[in-house]
Amino acid sequence: MASELFLHPLFRTKVELLSADERVALSYRRARLLLQTYALTSSDVQHCSPKFWSMMMDPICSLDIAMFTIIAAHVGLTIGTLSRHLKKRPDFKPLVDRMLRFDTVGIYLLTERGHGLDAFNIETTATKIADGYILHTPREEAAKFMPASTPSFGIPKVALVMARLIVDGKDHGSRFFVTPICNAREMYQGVRSVRLPPRSGTAPLDFSITSFDHVHLPFTALVASDVLDYATPRQSLEAWWDEIWRIQLGTMAVPAPWISAIKAVAYIGGRYSMHRSLVGKRSAPVPIISFRTQQWPIVHATAVGMVTGNWFPIVIEQVMNTKDHRVRHALSVITKATICRHFQRCVPEVAERCGAQGTFEHNYMARIENDGKGVIIAEGDVLTLCIRLFSELLQKRYEVPIPDPGESLLAFHASALLEENIALLQSIDGDYRSDSFNALILPQSQGVVEAIGHALAYSAALRSNLPRPILDVYECAVIRQDPAWYSEQGGLSRIAQRRREDAAVSAVLPDLSTYLEQLNIAKYVQAPIVTDSGWKDYLAALPIHTGNATPEAGYIQAML
Repeated sequence: MASELFLHPLFRTKVELLSADERVALSYRRARLLLQTYALTSSDVQHCSPKFWSMMMDPICSLDIAMFTIIAAHVGLTIGTLSRHLKKRPDFKPLVDRMLRFDTVGIYLLTERGHGLDAFNIETTATKIADGYILHTPREEAAKFMPASTPSFGIPKVALVMARLIVDGKDHGSRFFVTPICNAREMYQGVRSVRLPPRSGTAPLDFSITSFDHVHLPFTALVASDVLDYATPRQSLEAWWDEIWRIQLGTMAVPAPWISAIKAVAYIGGRYSMHRSLVGKRSAPVPIISFRTQQWPIVHATAVGMVTGNWFPIVIEQVMNTKDHRVRHALSVITKATICRHFQRCVPEVAERCGAQGTFEHNYMARIENDGKGVIIAEGDVLTLCIRLFSELLQKRYEVPIPDPGESLLAFHASALLEENIALLQSIDGDYRSDSFNALILPQSQGVVEAIGHALAYSAALRSNLPRPILDVYECAVIRQDPAWYSEQGGLSRIAQRRREDAAVSAVLPDLSTYLEQLNIAKYVQAPIVTDSGWKDYLAALPIHTGNATPEAGYIQAML
């Protein structure tokens, strides 16, 4: 399902000419339009239907990461968490219906300022009293960080607040509580929102620190199928993971816009490099795409965009069809780590090769690069997720479907790294809490998880018959990440790697224009440098300063 939202006036606005608050207001309006366009039901959200994934993968999301941030928390986390209780909790339905219409915005208050990723050990409490609960933030470190909770943009907000359930003075574990945050004008009594300054160079949003001062909640605020279920869980950590079950699917969803962003950056850089020319000592202008130093970043991003764009819907289907929740989460982590790190390598490289133009917001690349830093921590910090997954794989608690080592160099690489570290763990007596594990094995976590992702993405590309030149460039890009291994174990010397890369790039260049169009991203790209005429039209629309002043006598001499 492809939307036509790129034609809507809300998405044609030159955001770089707006104030920060005007941009935030626009992002909320865009989020409402996106949700109304896809018209999701609670069932779509709960079961992550094809329509749900179509919305998350809509390239329009890559145009406004603030909008996507709103949608990811509102739909994926808040509505998603409530959705599985609707059959036994029909009292939630009016709230969910309002959220599906975007009449109320849902936010997900899990992590705390003083605990960060250690969200299992939060301090916010919900103490049971005769007529409900008292929700309270005991100290500054326990304030919720950093979902957007202000009332500044005329939209009522409600939160799912993770708090420790206290019954008769005893801790019964962490639960979510439905908590009204603000109406369209002001905060509700006892709820405090401190708006944070903007994150540097990103699409702005009203990120906040939220705290609660003895806020009274009814019994029905408890997010559970049975509002009288106060039982202390037998396995507290497993129960906590069950409470935050939507985070696993969120981990899978958040990489989606970054695939479109990689494609957009490849398209912008590619088209700009084809018309931007140098004269130098030659008689005729030479397009900068003629230089290999310009070619590699463009073909690299193009290949990554095509390979990951092909892989993502395939791995989504795998995740949704996997019964073992551990393997489902593992695939989500592999996907997020692989795509996000590809993004972080591709985008700065292309932006830099666009010179000064690559640093301006209207040309997209600098802003999306900064926005990309946020996705690294959204729905789980990439490195932390990789550490946990890698430790579990080494202990063989479960297996992920790695392609056969004989299928490709990348599959051989992934399997060999995993086996190498399993052997290393055995050499330290399998002690995954030792100093040796911390020093020797943990630093390998992200690299091995990425290697598995590279092998899976490449395998999917092979089965989908992507063009061989694209496959070869992708393979060379991965080899660049671990050239020593490919020299030691893969039989490719340094010079052989360079020649392999040269052949791959040379094979792509004759059809580069075609490959850029096959990214299917051109209609979403608004960067004026894509064409020379586009730049001239954009320049003509910018504010112009002219005047009739003349320098005072002696003014220039005084300056000299």
